[in-house]
Amino acid sequence: MRVVLGPMEGVLDHLMREMLTGINDYDLCVTEFVRVVNQRLPKHVFHRLCPELKHGSHTKSGVPVNVQLLGQDPDWMAENASFAAELGAHGIDINFGCPAKTVNRSKGGAALLEFPELIHQIVQSCRQAVPSNIPVSAKIRLGLENPDDCFDIVDAIEKGGADELTVHARTKSGGYKASEIKWEYIDQIRKKTTVPLIANGEIWDRSDALACIKTTGIDSIMVCRGAFNIPNLGNMIKYGHSPMCWYDVVKLLLIYSEYEVIGDKSKYLPNRIKQWLSYLRQAYPEANDLFREIRTLTAVNDIIHTISRYAGQLEH
Repeated sequence: MRVVLGPMEGVLDHLMREMLTGINDYDLCVTEFVRVVNQRLPKHVFHRLCPELKHGSHTKSGVPVNVQLLGQDPDWMAENASFAAELGAHGIDINFGCPAKTVNRSKGGAALLEFPELIHQIVQSCRQAVPSNIPVSAKIRLGLENPDDCFDIVDAIEKGGADELTVHARTKSGGYKASEIKWEYIDQIRKKTTVPLIANGEIWDRSDALACIKTTGIDSIMVCRGAFNIPNLGNMIKYGHSPMCWYDVVKLLLIYSEYEVIGDKSKYLPNRIKQWLSYLRQAYPEANDLFREIRTLTAVNDIIHTISRYAGQLEH
């Protein structure tokens, strides 16, 4: 079984990748998207979102990292894909799945699902611009509203020359509702395409992963939100491990808090810790108490002190 740690804008940053790949045997990571409009972006933009480029495009634990691009202009997407490859990207991933309104208003992400021909042009341009030894992949949803649109979309991506495709088994209008998941469509896609597939959506534990594999016929899984709910989800899926105990999760919160952060740590860290705790609360009821203690705190040192004191109380 292959398990990929997927991208989550504003959540799964390089620090989280470093930590989660250090405690799980993930096979691949994908970055938050690099937003491409009408220029070749400077090197520092790529290094900010993917500092692993300075280390062979791998995390410290050796997991390869693909750079994800989001944009609607085939030429500028190709230009930036080529530059990311020059910077050492392990692979290039193209985002056709983000449902965020701010992205979709400018015809990016899932908004492109309405235009299979443009998707084809973007994939083809990027594939032609990047050396053949560097994979070019894409991530999609099933369509804007009609999941049957996925077949034309996948055909466009296949004809564009993509090396791999991740399918989030919901439409854009389906959002993140559990009731909207349609894994059976991935099975239908598998029977119609030669492009290797990764299944994504509503995978919260090992039983979900096994059910997804059974339904889709695909043994490559991408996890996103679930990886924040239970930090060792990757190894739960691959090896049948039990969920990490709450005390060990608190220790991870401390490790994350003490990482060096690019930019202004006092602004960056508090929101990220609170955001992560909001995910943890869905799997660990104990997280509610800690969240209440830190939710009004704004200073990094106060948050670290509070988590440290909380961890000490758990030891006794």
